Amino acid sequence: MRSQVRRIAGILGLAVVLGACSPPAPEVPAGPDGEPDPVLLAGREVWETSCVQCHGGDGGGGRGPQLNDGVVIERYPDPVDQLAVIARGRGGMPSFDGSLSDDELEAVLRYTREVIAAD
Repeated sequence: MRSQVRRIAGILGLAVVLGACSPPAPEVPAGPDGEPDPVLLAGREVWETSCVQCHGGDGGGGRGPQLNDGVVIERYPDPVDQLAVIARGRGGMPSFDGSLSDDELEAVLRYTREVIAAD
């Protein structure tokens, strides 16, 4: 019995460690002027603090669905529909309307479409 408890505890500990090892959020590339777009930088900050836990650092999914490799654009061809899900939530996704400003919502929307989707 004791060995089973230790084995289960070890498996759970490994799962926590592996979950914490999500790939990092992609960097914002430099624009034509050689500098990253400040809105995309703000979007990356929001992504790291509000989205990575469920969608993974690179958008590869986890508790939340995959968003990288163009999936988010396939799923939401109209950005307004994606913004509605971010703001109001849906299914297991919480609403961010009260916790993120309109500028932050727009920034993370752009980051997911222009950086995460392209990754």
